[in-house]
Amino acid sequence: MAQYALLAGPLLAMLDSSIANVAVEPIARELRTSLTTVQWAVSGYLLAIGAGLAATSYLARRYGTLPLYRASLIAFTLASAACALAPNVEALLVARAIQGLVGAPMVPLVMTMMLGGGDTTREVSPLAGILLFLGPALGPSVGGALIGATGWRSIFLINVPVGGVAVFAAARVPVAVAPGRAARARFDLPGLLLLMAGLTTLLFGTIQGGRHGWSAAGTWAFLSGGAVLLVCYAGWAARRDEPALDLSSARGLGSVLALVLCGAASIVTFAAVFVLPVFVQSVQGHSALAAGLAMLPQGIITGAGTALGSRVLTRVSVRTAVLCGFAVLTVASLGLLTVGARTPLALTATILAGRSAAVGLVITPLLTAFLRPLDAGRLADANTLFSIWQRVAGSFGVGLIAALFAAHAHRHGPVAALHLTAIVLTLIAAGSALASILLPPTRNTALGDRSPSAEDAPA
Repeated sequence: MAQYALLAGPLLAMLDSSIANVAVEPIARELRTSLTTVQWAVSGYLLAIGAGLAATSYLARRYGTLPLYRASLIAFTLASAACALAPNVEALLVARAIQGLVGAPMVPLVMTMMLGGGDTTREVSPLAGILLFLGPALGPSVGGALIGATGWRSIFLINVPVGGVAVFAAARVPVAVAPGRAARARFDLPGLLLLMAGLTTLLFGTIQGGRHGWSAAGTWAFLSGGAVLLVCYAGWAARRDEPALDLSSARGLGSVLALVLCGAASIVTFAAVFVLPVFVQSVQGHSALAAGLAMLPQGIITGAGTALGSRVLTRVSVRTAVLCGFAVLTVASLGLLTVGARTPLALTATILAGRSAAVGLVITPLLTAFLRPLDAGRLADANTLFSIWQRVAGSFGVGLIAALFAAHAHRHGPVAALHLTAIVLTLIAAGSALASILLPPTRNTALGDRSPSAEDAPA
């Protein structure tokens, strides 16, 4: 039951990363400001998440994983109330930035507690896996329904009672499920500042790319600057005994490849989540709510596949599971070539669901490959690193594909642009399938199973 008590926080944080996208226009209208200004309610949240993730590992060591999670949940709930009550756009932007900053730690902290790191180890339950992947899919549909019924303030106000119940439940989570505070956690201020500056600059570059184009000089100036800062941090962390974020979990070929393939899977999945709602509304004429509902089956199936993948595929190796998953994803991505201006929405939802089934079965084995070599004391840093990588790789990749779609749609029409996008996503999936051959042939067991007998497996 501890898992379910911990899930509300990450679900709320992930919902709020996408739910505000459908509220930009009504917020601008009510607060009498421009769409560009209100867009910072989305962008500021993203940038604040980058800063919050940078500090997560140190704060978890300093105060303990469970106390930090509880504090983040309380602060996120209060920030949501501030968003709902914002009298003007300036107050809203500040409250949204605070929301992102305090909500950022919740996903890596909960993954640390759910995947082991306390006195016991555990598996991710099917419902937990579903909820952890529903956020991006639920955002547009939930936001559209709430805005249509009661206005934009309700998308933030609903977090208050849900967050209150989550705080009540989290207070009853046993201390044993989480790593405690370190006896002497050193504060790496220079490293933390480098990491925060690098992440926020890099994420700002992805925002600029989406707004002003990926060929703009300003876009690449921020992207290059962020990359340089992160390289400087990597050099700094390598010489520190207790860096702000330990990067040693990504030193081996298998761990690095697992990160790269997880990033590719996220891009292939969430690029379609970004492009398809635009297509079905602007080209096929469906409402925002209908478009959001079409995204729901893929979120459910992705979550179920992620949670069940380690159990269904226990007879094969990580290499075989990931290779098969990406092969299925390659074929399923080709299904987007059948989507046109008059394609029934049910068929589009079915194609997305088929792709998501493959993604769900890929992610769990990759997590196994990434986390298996680590002891419990390094799980917090590894989960934070994984969350940072997914955020950066996903934002950059989805931004590039969205720009490709927009540019091709301007020249050749939206249907041709969607089909070009489908080809690009298919090529990414196919290339990932080939790269997965380099994964180690370790046994694809459940994440909570770290017994020595599970180390050997057929290739």
